[in-house]
Amino acid sequence: MTVFKTLPKNDGFRMPAEFEPHAGTILIWPFRGDSWPYGGDRAQAVFAKLVSLISESEQTLVCVPEREYEKARAALPPGTELFIVETDDSWARDYAPTFVTDGKTLRGINWKFNAWGGTYDGLYDSWENDDALAPKLCAHLHCDEYDAHHIVMEGGAFHTDGQGTVITTESCLLSPGRNPKLSKDAIEEALLSYLGAEKVIWLPSGIIDDETNGHVDNICAFTSPGNVVLARPLDIDDPQYASSSRAYDILLRETDAKGQPLNIHILPMPKPVLVTKYQCDGLDLLKGEPVRTPGERLAASYANFYISNSTVIVPGFDDPADEAARLVIAELFPDRKVVTLQSREVLIGGGNFHCLTQQIPRL
Repeated sequence: MTVFKTLPKNDGFRMPAEFEPHAGTILIWPFRGDSWPYGGDRAQAVFAKLVSLISESEQTLVCVPEREYEKARAALPPGTELFIVETDDSWARDYAPTFVTDGKTLRGINWKFNAWGGTYDGLYDSWENDDALAPKLCAHLHCDEYDAHHIVMEGGAFHTDGQGTVITTESCLLSPGRNPKLSKDAIEEALLSYLGAEKVIWLPSGIIDDETNGHVDNICAFTSPGNVVLARPLDIDDPQYASSSRAYDILLRETDAKGQPLNIHILPMPKPVLVTKYQCDGLDLLKGEPVRTPGERLAASYANFYISNSTVIVPGFDDPADEAARLVIAELFPDRKVVTLQSREVLIGGGNFHCLTQQIPRL
C-alpha cells in the first residue's frame, strides 16, 4: 500500500457522490455500552436489518471487535464480510476512509479523527482506535491512501454532488475543537483539494442537539446534481425551524459548481425524539457519570438516510411524518426502492444510518 502526500485534486481524483454506483459499504458493529443500552441488543437488531437491505445490491464489510465476532456473525447476512479490528465506537461515516477515484484507481483519505472535538468538547477521551481505522481498512482493501492526518475531519461533515460542489456547516468545521489554527479559507481549500471539488457551500449550522457540532449529513444532502433535501420541522416554534430557514435562504441564493441554481426539497422533521428513562437506565456510565438524561432531545432527522445501489434507507421514528418524509425522498429516487427502517434504537447512540455507513465507489 502506498501512502501519498500529494493532493487528490492535483492527481485527477475526486470523491464520487453517494448516489453514484458503489462497490460496497463499510459499517462498524455497534457495541459500545455507553452508546447502546442493554448491551446493544436492540441497536444490533436494527443494524442487522440495515446491513440486509444494503446487501441486496452491494457487498457489505462490517468491522467488528474480536470479542463480538460470533454475535455479529450470527446476526448478519451470510454474505457479509467481517473484518476483525478494534474501534472505539461505530460511526463508519466519520473515520472509515473517504474514497476518491480518477476513474481507474481507488484511494482512501486518512483524515485525523479526535472524537468530534478532542479535549475541547469531544465525546470520549480515548479515540486512538477510531483514528487508526482508515489506514487499516485501506490495507485490508488493498487500496492506496492519501495522508490528510494533519486535518481533523469527519465524513459526516460534508456532502458532495460528485460534480465539484461540496456542502458543509460552519458550526462543525469551524468548531474550536477541530482545527483552531486553520482559517475558514484554509479549511475550504482542504475540502476542495482532497475531494477534488470546485466550490464549497457553507450552511450556518446543522440540527440542534447534534453532538457532532452540527454535521451537514443530518440536515442537508444531495440526491442528484442540482437537487438537495433540507430538513425543517413543521412546527415554526421549534427552535430548529429558524436554523433550517437560514440554511434554506443560503441554498436559495447559491449555485452549484457549474453555476446552476439548486432545487431545494423540504424534508419534514419528526416531533422531538426524547430519551426515555428506560434507555438511560440501560446505558453504561462514562467516567462514572450518566451519558444521557431522561427527556433529553436527540438529533432526529430524516436527512440521515443512506443511498445504496438499489435502495434508499430512511430513518423512522414511529412518527406521523415518517411516511411524508419517505414520499419526498421517493420522488427524488424514482429508480430506487425507498424504505423506512425504524431507528430510535440507533439514534440513542447519537447518529443514524448515514452515520453508520461509508460507501466504497465502484470503478
